[in-house]
Amino acid sequence: MTSDGGAPAPRQRFRWLRAATDRVPTRWFAALGTAVFLAATAAFGGLATAAVPSPAVIEAGDEHRNDEFALTIERAVLLDDFPEAGAVVDPEENERVLAVQIAIENRWTEPIWFTPSAAAQSLRIDEVAGVPVESVARYDDATTSPWLQPGVPAELVVTWILDAGDLSDGDLLHLTVNDLSLYTGSFITTGQTWEDPVPAATLTLVVTDAGMGS
Repeated sequence: MTSDGGAPAPRQRFRWLRAATDRVPTRWFAALGTAVFLAATAAFGGLATAAVPSPAVIEAGDEHRNDEFALTIERAVLLDDFPEAGAVVDPEENERVLAVQIAIENRWTEPIWFTPSAAAQSLRIDEVAGVPVESVARYDDATTSPWLQPGVPAELVVTWILDAGDLSDGDLLHLTVNDLSLYTGSFITTGQTWEDPVPAATLTLVVTDAGMGS
């Protein structure tokens, strides 16, 4: 203080402020700067977000390619039962099977286990939303949940079990094909997995009722 008991001189106040700030961790200033930046951007409409492209519109028989698969959706069929593909209905529950035939090729460098959960990540049907994929089977030898080898094409059948009245001959199915991203685990998890499905293509299929046919 001054000799007359007044307020500290400007030079003294500056030394006190510098000493106080020296005791504050540097990361506090970084956090404060971030808060100020976010407040400023919010005042001007927020941070800009990258535009997400709309899914491409394709047709049955068109191939969709991504880093994981080359995939072609061919047809959708209603069946009374399809045990050969791993889809067995309960006769007391008035159920039927929706089967979607696809051609697929693994474009990755490692084999991919194409299970019902993997199929559900790659393919979504609006009309059966909430119904789990029942099975995935090879069309040639009925192997269920097959391993897809790199560069080897395969014909598969993906099935859902529905109530008999859910779909009829001539109904339209609206399908979405998703692209997934390759994730490399570290620390707790290891290995590589395909995750985070993003809609990449959409198409419409007409359902054919084949009864007990194939």
